[in-house]
Amino acid sequence: MAQNVGSTDRKLRTAVGAVAGLASLGTLAGVLGLPDVASPVLGIIALMMLSTAAAGTCGLYSILGVDTCSVKSN
Repeated sequence: MAQNVGSTDRKLRTAVGAVAGLASLGTLAGVLGLPDVASPVLGIIALMMLSTAAAGTCGLYSILGVDTCSVKSN
């Protein structure tokens, strides 16, 4: 798969993933007052955001034809 996630998008995904991961752990520890079901949902969101940021490829972007990467590969 060609990369379709640009550098700004990667930074944003990393930040969102980190916040979602911390919120997931905070919910699991009982620090945040979110419902218990929020912890695994936030954990999955965190994993998805961090993995797509690390790989530079987003499957949903591929399906929708979106490309935020400024460098085009041939």
